[in-house]
Amino acid sequence: MGGDEEWRKMADTHKMSEEQIKAAGVEGSKRPPGHGPGEVLHQRKSLPFSFATMTVAGLLITAAVGYMVLYAKKKPEASAKDVAKVAVGVAQPEETHPRK
Repeated sequence: MGGDEEWRKMADTHKMSEEQIKAAGVEGSKRPPGHGPGEVLHQRKSLPFSFATMTVAGLLITAAVGYMVLYAKKKPEASAKDVAKVAVGVAQPEETHPRK
C-alpha cells in the first residue's frame, strides 16, 4: 500500500480544480506551477528551433551588426563595396587607403 500512496505526494495538481483535488485526495501535494518534480522553474527541455538553425541565425545577425558598425565608421570617400571587402577580409591595401 506504500507504493500506491506515493503518487499522492507527487501528484501534479496545478491544472486541477479544487473539486478535483479533493475528489482525488491529493491535498498534501498542492504546489504552485513550476515547482514540480524535475522542473527548473519554467525552463523547457527542448529548444524552439534546431541548434543548427539558431547557430546560422546568430552568425548572420553578428555579421550584419559588424557590417553596420564598419559602414557607420567608414571614411566619406569609401564606398559600401569597400566596406564589404574589408568586412570579409579580401580588401587589397590600395582599396583601404584614401583615394586622391
